[in-house]
Amino acid sequence: MASHDQSFKAGEAKGQAQEKAGQAAATVKDNASETAGATKGRTQEAKEQTGSGMGAAKDKAAETAEAAKEKTAGMAQATKEKAAQMAESGKETAEAGKEKTGGLMQRTGEQVKEMAQGAADAVKSSLGMAGEEEEERRRRK
Repeated sequence: MASHDQSFKAGEAKGQAQEKAGQAAATVKDNASETAGATKGRTQEAKEQTGSGMGAAKDKAAETAEAAKEKTAGMAQATKEKAAQMAESGKETAEAGKEKTGGLMQRTGEQVKEMAQGAADAVKSSLGMAGEEEEERRRRK
């Protein structure tokens, strides 16, 4: 049952990381859209102000568009890295839980085995079938 819970928690952590990555990507997209809109507005203003001096306005618009493109690319890369970090963190948490659960199961198995051996020794002793080692072990407990 603990393994199922660990798998569930790992899946849940992965889902949360994907959701946050999706939200971050949407934010990047929205920022890029806003930047592009602002760039278009500035280009239009420059065009209206210069009239025939379109060359300077086009250069300015191209620079602004390039800056927006670079900013968007940087934000997308940061989002991708953050998502990778979150996924790794979830994976590590799941592995730690899995190791902890494995140790618990092993100890429980050993305890059950010891109890079964004790019961078997008691039955043998009561029936007079116990050997010297079994009698000695029973006396020590």
